[in-house]
Amino acid sequence: MRVIITIQHPAHVHFYRNVIGLLTDRGHEVFVFARENDLAVPLLERYGVPHEVLAGPQASLAGLARAQLTYEWRLLRRARAIEPDVMTAIGGVAVSHVARLVGARSVVFLDNEGIASHRITVPFADVVATPRQFGEDLGDGHRRYDGYHELAYLHPERFEPSPDRLRAHGVEPEAPYAVLRFKRWDALHDVGEAGLSPAGKGRLVSTFADAGDVFVTSTDPLPPALASCQLPVPPELIHDLLYFADWYAGDSATMATEAALLATPSLRVQSFADHEADLSNFLELAEYGLVRSTADEEEGLSIAREWVADSELAATWRHRRRRLLEEKIDVVPFVADLLVEPEAATGRAQPTATG
Repeated sequence: MRVIITIQHPAHVHFYRNVIGLLTDRGHEVFVFARENDLAVPLLERYGVPHEVLAGPQASLAGLARAQLTYEWRLLRRARAIEPDVMTAIGGVAVSHVARLVGARSVVFLDNEGIASHRITVPFADVVATPRQFGEDLGDGHRRYDGYHELAYLHPERFEPSPDRLRAHGVEPEAPYAVLRFKRWDALHDVGEAGLSPAGKGRLVSTFADAGDVFVTSTDPLPPALASCQLPVPPELIHDLLYFADWYAGDSATMATEAALLATPSLRVQSFADHEADLSNFLELAEYGLVRSTADEEEGLSIAREWVADSELAATWRHRRRRLLEEKIDVVPFVADLLVEPEAATGRAQPTATG
């Protein structure tokens, strides 16, 4: 079969890269198209994934609309030439529209409720796959599975952390350190939302700096005062860095989830956390005790200070992660089956003891 995959975010690269490998091993043709942003295209290059860039980054909401239209038009032209059997994406606005025009089946993956763009995606998609606890009913094509997007690359079957990879870049994994992520709030689903203030970012850095090293990954350039906190490893090693970290904090939903799934105490500070009903994946991760979420910077700073003083924090998070993994699936085979053998796709976990 011919499969088109589209990428618009670094996390999409991680979600699909193992799926691409599995599909290729099974003899399917895979075509990857990307919209350039701060890390997605460099990650595709570092992982050696053949791809084509269809549109560049945007600097405003008007630019976002233009980039989306350009992206959809160019994707349509390429899809007509390829004649795919199936097209897939996370979010899937362009894929859900273009697939219908070229006679392909569309499979869209979502993990965040209440996003305006769903209204122009879901009605056009053949299949919409979400984690089991997703709060909305998306109709006849809705498929649920026991997992998270991030388990497509952080499940123990897919990821083995390496302390030596960190040491090669001057990071001692046994030394205490925090990883912080500050994002740019310019995506379609970010309209009207916000994360940490500049002052809040500085205070968060100071809180963790009193207890160890602080490494910051940021969509925007870091100010001179934080130059010493630049990320010490290349982007493809961020998950090794997260795994051995003592703490994670920031305003990125994706990295907060990644840290939680790696048993790193995870603090998320963003306005989404103040909604009447927070995103379902974070409600569930909170039930497991793996993520703390707040829209209040002062509360976030208080949590950070509490964690720095807690010597039992790491053991607590490892225990909680073991429980979660017993109840979730390796997402990669499910995704691959859903794309090319949907009748074989099962999203149910088979509970086993996890070491």
